[in-house]
Amino acid sequence: MPLKVVIAPSGFKESLGADEAAEHIAKGIQNALPSASIVKAPLVDGGEGFTKALVAATDGTLHHLTVTGPVGRPVQSHFGILGGNGPKTAVLEMAAAAGLRLVPGDSRDPLITTTYGVGELIRAVLDAGAQRILIGCGDSGTNDGGAGAAQALGIRLLDVYGQDLGFGGGELECLDRIDMSGRDPRLDEVQIDVACNWHNVLCGPNGVARVFGPQKGASPETVERLASALDCYAAVIEQDTGHAVYEAPGSGASGGLGAGLQALLGATLHPRYDIVMQYLEIDTLLQQADIVFTAEGGIDFQTPRGKIPAEVARRAKQYGLPVIALAGTIGKDADINFDYGIDSFASILNAPCTLAEAITQAGPLLEQAAERMMRMVLIGQQLARQSVATIPVKTEHYIPRRAVINVPHGLHNL
Repeated sequence: MPLKVVIAPSGFKESLGADEAAEHIAKGIQNALPSASIVKAPLVDGGEGFTKALVAATDGTLHHLTVTGPVGRPVQSHFGILGGNGPKTAVLEMAAAAGLRLVPGDSRDPLITTTYGVGELIRAVLDAGAQRILIGCGDSGTNDGGAGAAQALGIRLLDVYGQDLGFGGGELECLDRIDMSGRDPRLDEVQIDVACNWHNVLCGPNGVARVFGPQKGASPETVERLASALDCYAAVIEQDTGHAVYEAPGSGASGGLGAGLQALLGATLHPRYDIVMQYLEIDTLLQQADIVFTAEGGIDFQTPRGKIPAEVARRAKQYGLPVIALAGTIGKDADINFDYGIDSFASILNAPCTLAEAITQAGPLLEQAAERMMRMVLIGQQLARQSVATIPVKTEHYIPRRAVINVPHGLHNL
């Protein structure tokens, strides 16, 4: 019987979409084992590709428009209308309006980047007659707590002099009160559900500025300034709306967008896979598999905190399946993932290179890494067959335990 392989990767930031990653992994596996029976199940977690994946899964429609990008310049964006019965449901992803990919390398300053375009997307789906809105949070290039999105929908954020704040997380340190009188009334007539990383919180020692600010260009001094600004934001939100968002689950999603959507727009936050898996039925595929390949840009101590490889591994272990994870980089304390169902992981990098080179060559590197790992699996199967007389091994599920290839840290954006 052919080996049945499920490929369920995430995308690689600024490089490969989840569907592209799945294609390259499949090619690598087939190079090593042409007879393999492969099912590709590219996954999204609310970041880039969330809208297109849900539109494709429901046979919906995609709509294009121009919005204000994270650095204040126009960018091309999109939203979707899902197919099927039930209330008219729109889907959008914050990454399509305020994602890190849309922030030029020389403009990465989370003190000034804005989610204003996310609010414009929400306004567009309201104009389209949506009765329910699904919003994916992930891959953000902002740290403004969703302030920009709120401003785009008529909410005024005012300083002590009654003047409107400008764009960016740095402005929030001047926030004195929130004026909801101009808030778009249609927000009260729709259900807004947000798929977010439930582990991310707005403030405190594990707040979003401290954990993710450096990835968005923040220096240590900027990180502390942003953290202080979000503390102020949380205090004013609680004062003026009654919502306690300081360390609420999901409040720190996408640079604090979760907090703004919940407290100011009336959204309900959900662990992202509770939303995603309603439309992408990976469990059905896993029931028929022998082995699972997953992938993401980086594997480290944060992977078990809501990242796709860990979620895939958790679900795969319900069916007793071995899991291989491929990554651009292997980061700090990556070994913790062995305790969460990932049986083997490896970097796709096979030689020192720059981040730009790694991003450009991500596809071929991923294909080569998948082939190498598949050949390791085949060696394991051969050893298992040789040992079957003395060691009872279910050969079709055999995989070397804790096979790790380390690479230098620092290429975490691949």
